[in-house]
Amino acid sequence: MADKIYRLLVINPGSTSTKVALFENDEMRAEKNLLHSGTEMSDFTTILEQLPVRRQAVEFFLQEQKLHTTDLDAVVGRGGLFRAIAGGTYVVNERMMTDARAGRQGQHSSNLGCLLANAIATVAGIPAFVVDPVSVDEFEPLARYSGHPSLERRCLSHALNLHMVARWAAKKLGISLANSQFVVAHLGGGISIAPLKGGRIIDVNDATSAGPFSPERAGGLPLQGFIDLCFSGQYSKAEIKKMVMGEGGLKAYLGTADARVIENRIQQGDTKAAEVMAAMAYQIAKEIGAMATVLCGKVDAIVLTGGLANDERLVNWVSERVRFIAPIEIIAGEFEMVAMAQGGLRVLRGEEQAKEY
Repeated sequence: MADKIYRLLVINPGSTSTKVALFENDEMRAEKNLLHSGTEMSDFTTILEQLPVRRQAVEFFLQEQKLHTTDLDAVVGRGGLFRAIAGGTYVVNERMMTDARAGRQGQHSSNLGCLLANAIATVAGIPAFVVDPVSVDEFEPLARYSGHPSLERRCLSHALNLHMVARWAAKKLGISLANSQFVVAHLGGGISIAPLKGGRIIDVNDATSAGPFSPERAGGLPLQGFIDLCFSGQYSKAEIKKMVMGEGGLKAYLGTADARVIENRIQQGDTKAAEVMAAMAYQIAKEIGAMATVLCGKVDAIVLTGGLANDERLVNWVSERVRFIAPIEIIAGEFEMVAMAQGGLRVLRGEEQAKEY
């Protein structure tokens, strides 16, 4: 029924927090970032062990809202590093939870999303969903080639936000999603730049190890030099991994991953900070140009999204290099919570059928 009010609980586990939000249809009624102290997290040796503590925090949130699980119509959790699957809304099932527990493509806090959603939904007898998990894979065959058969390219991206803003951009431009062709750049702590054809992510840089450097990730590194570094004996495997993801990018060059701090330094005349930011913009623009070739240059719009899309200086630097390709749409911010809620709503409203994992 069009006038029915659906109430959804949305859960997004992060490394040191669990974001939760309550939606009534498309409107967010309440939101909270449930922080987990370092001491609390240090008691656990695996991500899976954190489940009871996080579940209790979510249940406290519901109590604060004076709600019971039976007041909900569905629970939507963040999708994790599952096996490669197409985009869409999936019903949480035992196979998905088994892969989440095992960390099929890696251990990450997002793997807890489906487990938390299921634990709360089961009590109330309502459906639990995940929407566009990190492991969404819509690559076309040529995109899988890396240069060596031992290393096939993987599709791991900010799929949730990429799909969300593609829907919005298509609506804004008055074209159907099925006929749209966008290059979407998610600019955050990690950077995913993808050509979306008909709403599908048909290629994307691996934000953990390729593409532009970002606030805390090194991006694609010179391979021969990196091999020498790995075998130099100066660094452990853990240190190398941190160099690539966590201590790379802006953090490595400027000592901070906070773009606001860097912008302040630029305004104070710090030429090194300006050059590093300009270099990141340069690499982002190059990747956008590369992904435009996947669409044979037929691009309806270039969409800049993510937290860094709020940085006017960065956006201008990128835009002046790529605006010759297509019009630029700025949809600044991260919309994971809204994207998860809307994915669940499409299923509850009968606009879309939930997929089976």
